[in-house]
Amino acid sequence: MNTGALQQRLDQEVLEQAQMQVRGIQAKLHRWAIDDHDRRFDDLFNLITDPATLLVAWERVRTNRGARTAGVDGATARYIRSVRGEDAFLAVLRADLRDGSFAPLPVRERMIPKAGGKLRRLGIPTVRDRVVQAALKLVLEPIFEVDFKPCSYGFRPRRRAQDAIAEIHYFGSRSYEWVLEADIEACFDMIDHTALLERVRRRVGDKRVLRLVKAFLKAGLLSTDGTELGTVTGTPQGGILSPLLANIALSALDEHFDERWQQMGSSTRRQGIRKRGGATYRLVRYADDFVVMVSGTREHAEALRPEVAEVLAPLGLRLSEAKTHVRHLDEGFDFLGWRIQRHRKRGTAKQHIYTYPSKKALLSVMAKVRLLTRRSAHRNLSDLLHRLNPVLRGWSTYFKHGVSKRTFDYLGHFAWQRVVGWLRKRHPRASWGSLRRRFLPGWQPTHEGIGMFDVSAVTVSRYRYRGTKISTPWTARAIIVGH
Repeated sequence: MNTGALQQRLDQEVLEQAQMQVRGIQAKLHRWAIDDHDRRFDDLFNLITDPATLLVAWERVRTNRGARTAGVDGATARYIRSVRGEDAFLAVLRADLRDGSFAPLPVRERMIPKAGGKLRRLGIPTVRDRVVQAALKLVLEPIFEVDFKPCSYGFRPRRRAQDAIAEIHYFGSRSYEWVLEADIEACFDMIDHTALLERVRRRVGDKRVLRLVKAFLKAGLLSTDGTELGTVTGTPQGGILSPLLANIALSALDEHFDERWQQMGSSTRRQGIRKRGGATYRLVRYADDFVVMVSGTREHAEALRPEVAEVLAPLGLRLSEAKTHVRHLDEGFDFLGWRIQRHRKRGTAKQHIYTYPSKKALLSVMAKVRLLTRRSAHRNLSDLLHRLNPVLRGWSTYFKHGVSKRTFDYLGHFAWQRVVGWLRKRHPRASWGSLRRRFLPGWQPTHEGIGMFDVSAVTVSRYRYRGTKISTPWTARAIIVGH
């Protein structure tokens, strides 16, 4: 074994040992948080600055898709690793954290196009700041995960959007027919720092950690024109820590509705409430997107608007009047890219709730396919398929647990036509027969051993509702949710 291979193997062993150490720390923090729901953790800074924690945080940042993107200092993860050396980089970073000289830099602004021609602001922190945020997340997440309610699914370990859709399907099938479809205006930009830090302090007593979190909140933004802007509200733009902090803030909404749910009592008592003309309701949230399922009348659902607004107000947040609606399941609504609607099952008189890709989601992936199959976008067919296949595979994997077969057939045919059209434009002098022999064996676009991903061949299957038992990575103990 040569020297380079030996060093790589040693580095891998060191990383694996660090990962095991961090998992052990996380499991302890999680268990202590479970055992005492009022406990405030006072000595977390030493865990955050531990060499093992920083090494695991660095590995997550280095292997992330955004590692090639630089912040305001111009340094990428590859540059740090090849020029500065990751050991020296982590040693200096740890020393700066320990002596209190570390200060996060402003994030670099980048404007991303949105549907409808609008632009969305994306913040790009420096690699150095990303590593510290990742270390904070490694230590804080196991603690706050204990307090998060089962109705929240976004940016939480072992939970996904399909769980939220499955819960909506579950309650919709059990008389929860009215839906308050809510939208928070610029949630990640408007969260009040004071309210957020107050919620963090419920579990964190270490002032050094609190100062670090506050420093990231106040780090500021360097706009595209070079102007440095302060951040008086909102979570760290584009930061690894941002989703966790947003969940900490929005857990106020979860706690409010969970408390109301517990007050409604058992399923028998909830039935009694409905028989007496009252209503029962259940929140389903994914990050800043949420719905409230209501078993009652439209008036009951409408009455929840001011209640939700009152809970959000102390957080500095408000509902968008234009995007907050009350819908009936028979009318249908869009959520997390899905269209959820109740209608009669073909050939029967029974009503069923169906979940399938929304038109907006389909148009979005079609736009990506169209963009990738421009004539001059790729050198050859294999390059095109290298870029196209992950898009088709990822989209179909997300939607394979719905009534998606027709949509998959349509998208597969559309993608096939676009690729064939690209071939004909790319090889204008080649005959159709020649193109078929070279690039379409079995009518499937193929080049250099790479075939086009066949969306129409994806098997659709029902996603099983896991609301009664979703474990965390740090404990085998099930989370029991009473319905």
